[in-house]
Amino acid sequence: MQAPDHDPYRAPQARVADVMTPLALAGRGQRLGAKLIDALLSAVVTMPVFYFSGWFSEVVDLAMNRKPVPLALSLFSVGAGLAAHTLLQAYPLHRYGQTWGKRMLAIRIVDMEGNRPALARLIGLRFFSSQLIGLIPFVGKWAGLAGVLMIFRNDRRCLHDFIAGTRVINC
Repeated sequence: MQAPDHDPYRAPQARVADVMTPLALAGRGQRLGAKLIDALLSAVVTMPVFYFSGWFSEVVDLAMNRKPVPLALSLFSVGAGLAAHTLLQAYPLHRYGQTWGKRMLAIRIVDMEGNRPALARLIGLRFFSSQLIGLIPFVGKWAGLAGVLMIFRNDRRCLHDFIAGTRVINC
């Protein structure tokens, strides 16, 4: 006796790769453009803070007298810049998984399954981890450069994408 062609107890034969539609990775130019837009927006927000706090005049006075910038002033500028960038980008990251620049260029950050990552993952792992790595003397600069150059891999994931388990796709 021959087995019937249709066996209702047999496991499905379709492969997951055949069923799932791959997400289109964002282009390198799109990612660069979004980063430049984000940097410009952060500058627009932080420059008035630096100007009205007296930071600019203090740094110019120190430079004219060839004196080093005090550590407290340096820490203020770094902290203010990071805080402004984080506050500026927190809403679109939480709501859409995009920074303002990514939103303007129709790309977004997703986890490896294609879902919007949690805000803590985006800010903590994706943003602050790369900032902390950059602070390591000597190694930080090279790690930062290597992390950015990783975008030329086939999967277009930078170091911060690997740390956070994310990728950037077209919307």
